[in-house]
Amino acid sequence: MQIKGTSVDWLGHSGFLIKNSKTIYIDPYQIKEGHEKADIILITHSHYDHCSVADMQKIVKEGTKIVMTADCQSKITRFDVPIEMIIVETGQELDLNGIRITTIPAYNIDKHFHTKDEGWVGFMIRMGDVLIYYAGDTDLIPEMQKLTGYSGSDKTFIALLPVGGRFVMTAEEASEAAKLIKPSLAIPMHYGTISGTLKDAEEFCELCSEHGIKTKILEKV
Repeated sequence: MQIKGTSVDWLGHSGFLIKNSKTIYIDPYQIKEGHEKADIILITHSHYDHCSVADMQKIVKEGTKIVMTADCQSKITRFDVPIEMIIVETGQELDLNGIRITTIPAYNIDKHFHTKDEGWVGFMIRMGDVLIYYAGDTDLIPEMQKLTGYSGSDKTFIALLPVGGRFVMTAEEASEAAKLIKPSLAIPMHYGTISGTLKDAEEFCELCSEHGIKTKILEKV
């Protein structure tokens, strides 16, 4: 998908490839061979379906920056080429050669899979005229209220929201999150592999449309 000079492609599950002036991957998992090499890789937490060293091995090159939470560091110890590891916690802001990245809390409210005290994250990414909120593995949390201000900016605001249930929000909960933050476009993720199905993504889109929120289901690349 192309929007204002930025491409957003879904890699399956919770993985995305975002390109503007840089090539950015988020939580690549079970990705195909042959994808282009990464300038930046963003990793939200250490669970195997988000911090997959085997998948990162396919896309790292000399100088790739891997932005990750501290619990990922012991897994990402060695690649065939030198990379740069950047350890983050919630509430940080980075400027990586003109790509502005803010870490946003991501956690479960009533489940034990992703507890708040782990300090795991989602990301807000600013590339040109596009803002992308990658929610990570999260429920509908109070911190999302702070994201409502982005909807009033002159930039296109895209929200990538998990809909698969069990470990993350259900389709209904994700639609409530979309109603709260009011993105220009909401894209469902976290389905089709570990938990959730295409049906969850479709239900999410239907619920969002009832409230005038534009959505798009991306084909896996």
